Amino acid sequence: MMSRRHAEESEDTGIDLAPMLDFVLNLLIFFIITTSFVKESGIQVSRPQALTAEHKDSGNILIAIRPNGDIWMDKRRVNVGDIRNAIERLHIERPDDTVVIIADKDSQTGVLTKVMDQVKLGGVGDVSIAAAPPA
Repeated sequence: MMSRRHAEESEDTGIDLAPMLDFVLNLLIFFIITTSFVKESGIQVSRPQALTAEHKDSGNILIAIRPNGDIWMDKRRVNVGDIRNAIERLHIERPDDTVVIIADKDSQTGVLTKVMDQVKLGGVGDVSIAAAPPA
């Protein structure tokens, strides 16, 4: 006669992965939502050098000014009058964003001033001008 202690029982022992998968998917959704994508200006400019240049990690909206006065934003050429509307739209979507103006060292100061005015009229008060550290 077999005792109950030695009787074969078919128990499934294993690890339930469902809670771990839920946790991983929640983390993935969290990181996708909180990621801030940096938009490039669309062109390469030669920045002027400055002894007092500081590295700034922030600066989500980039505006580039070429030597001939062309203004580039979001990988497309824009007019001075279009900057304010674009900044207002981006500022509503993400109110904490800052603007970095990347002006070529041979660009005119007047164009830079007009761009800065349009950015400030668009609602963004934190405007920086990009400069390269000395070589």
